[in-house]
Amino acid sequence: MNPTHLHQLAVAAMRTRGLLPVFTPAVLQEAEAARHASPERGADIRDLRHLTWFSIDNEDTRDLDQLSVAEALPAGATRLMVAIADVDYLVRPGGAVDDHAAANTTSVYTAAGIFPMLPEVLSTDLTSLHEDQDRLAVVVDMLVAADGTVAESDIYRALVLNRAKLTYDAVSAWLDGTASAPLQIATVPGLEEQVRLHDTVASRLRLWRQSRGALNVNTIAARPVFKDGQLVDLQPDEKNRAKNLIADLMIATNGATARFLVNKGFPSIRRFLQAPRRWDRIEALAASHGVSLPAVPDAIALDRFLSARRAADPAGFPDLSLAVVKLLGSGEYATAPARTGGAALDGDEVGHFGLAINDYAHSTAPNRRFPDLVTQRLLKAALAGEPPPYSAEQLAEIAKHCTLQEDNASKVERQVLKAAGAYLLQGRIGDVFDAIVTGAAAKGTFVRISSPLLEGRLVRGFEGLDVGDTLHVRLVAVNAEKSFIDFERA
Repeated sequence: MNPTHLHQLAVAAMRTRGLLPVFTPAVLQEAEAARHASPERGADIRDLRHLTWFSIDNEDTRDLDQLSVAEALPAGATRLMVAIADVDYLVRPGGAVDDHAAANTTSVYTAAGIFPMLPEVLSTDLTSLHEDQDRLAVVVDMLVAADGTVAESDIYRALVLNRAKLTYDAVSAWLDGTASAPLQIATVPGLEEQVRLHDTVASRLRLWRQSRGALNVNTIAARPVFKDGQLVDLQPDEKNRAKNLIADLMIATNGATARFLVNKGFPSIRRFLQAPRRWDRIEALAASHGVSLPAVPDAIALDRFLSARRAADPAGFPDLSLAVVKLLGSGEYATAPARTGGAALDGDEVGHFGLAINDYAHSTAPNRRFPDLVTQRLLKAALAGEPPPYSAEQLAEIAKHCTLQEDNASKVERQVLKAAGAYLLQGRIGDVFDAIVTGAAAKGTFVRISSPLLEGRLVRGFEGLDVGDTLHVRLVAVNAEKSFIDFERA
């Protein structure tokens, strides 16, 4: 299967799921016109281009949403600043670009390529925090105490400059001591100290969250590999130290964003994950390893079990992580209403079970997630002393639509990945694979194999199986056009 054929399949899948795979001429024309927008300057925009801002992302990423810089303070504290691309500056509410973004609500990442939420003239150029380019940003400025708590935070607008675009793999290998430093580490003054300080503060943020029950999981995603224009493999794209570093910074930033909006008396869109409905199955998985979990969902006890299994069986931990993540389910968007007088958060806040936090407003990726762009508009209105640009009712509708479209995007991504996998497996009917059950419901039982890394349906021999069970399966049928892969229990 060549990339063109796979791309056509992805386009059809998006249309079937109510997603827009192409930009209209009006959207492209409006995006191109943004090249001529007047530079925005003002007393409320700080000039922070002198700081050693840097980014860490995938090697091929072009839509850079955030930069960061840190400063060591007395008593083990750290000042951490995260700059988020000011996308709202060039994507105004109610325009053609905004309408497209509001319809899809997310960029769609398929094995056939990326279908961006915003035209590339914006997302990978004008609103991307590229190296050596002056950019407007919304800065979340946090004081992280030695114990990993975010003791104070502030938000303001600024002009920033990316000094170095680093990559996850290179930074992670260097921090782990398995490779030499990336070139920028040696050539950008102060960058080595910055990255090491970031690694330290990220660890403190993570340990604080884990003490409250944040789950320490290690799931693996599939990454398509092409050679000479043909798909040749689906390889695991695993987490590493640098990816965890950035994730920890973003979680802290999203928490500070939520608290800022509360203190300003603004409503907001939150990301939440309720306690797992299938806690009994998680209990059973733990019991199979000789561990007894409480009868009611307990994130701290679950993380203690997961951490012990990570240490005892590193090779098998990704499969256990996958099972737990599947049982936890996917998160949703919800609206947090404005609180009179900016009242503090309380125990009634919608929370995120997997992250062990009650205040989580998506804000760090406005180039590729519509809730983040909406949050940015709320932040900028609050900073300007203006009323919220969205009512609570509008935010509720946006949250509901974003949850729906995120689910549709995930289904498209899985369908295209399965089509790619079916193509790779066409000559392997009858082969036997090691597998783990990833889904068990009335609609069917699904398993994942590891080479190539993909999921398929178990059509025979699924009786009595549940999420997390391991087994041998035999490939019985594939169809790349219809995106199905069928196995039977071997």
